[in-house]
Amino acid sequence: MGKFDSYKIDLRGMREVNASYDWNIDNEFFAHIDGPEVQKGKVQVSLDVHRSVDTYEMSFVLDGVVVVTCDRCLDEMDLDIHTTGQLQVKLGADYGDEGDVVIIPEAEGVINVAWYIYEFVALAIPMKHVHAPGKCNKEMSGKLSKHLLRSSDDEDLGEAITFGDEADEAEAPVDPRWEGLKKIINN
Repeated sequence: MGKFDSYKIDLRGMREVNASYDWNIDNEFFAHIDGPEVQKGKVQVSLDVHRSVDTYEMSFVLDGVVVVTCDRCLDEMDLDIHTTGQLQVKLGADYGDEGDVVIIPEAEGVINVAWYIYEFVALAIPMKHVHAPGKCNKEMSGKLSKHLLRSSDDEDLGEAITFGDEADEAEAPVDPRWEGLKKIINN
């Protein structure tokens, strides 16, 4: 039995109009799928399949927690995942897609949804993931704050204004020769 055989749905052999499937995916699933965005987590997945005349509508519901790296301190952090996803599948002559519709060979009639589940999880992760205020690694936050310049209204370390040499250039007085050149340009 393969790593993802339990995620295969036999559409051609589906006798009822509706079918439901449930999985608990964990660290082993993420390790086997070997996707770059998520390496660890525990997510409950529910799938409802509705068969119509020529298509199969799949509705996914995913709830759980994934482990991601904090953008600020680089420590691992738990991130809640609550998302849904839709997938339409048609049987055809060969593998393919037509816009949002996945086509699988009618002779085979089976679709493996493991990669689609992973994609729904990965798409539910926000672009920026940081610990709640005060929860970041104190040592890393201290090192980071030494190298950041902040304005007085910044409360969040992630809202840095400038780094290193950029700050020196911004604070340095303007050479008076440039003022003279500006007067020539304006004439």
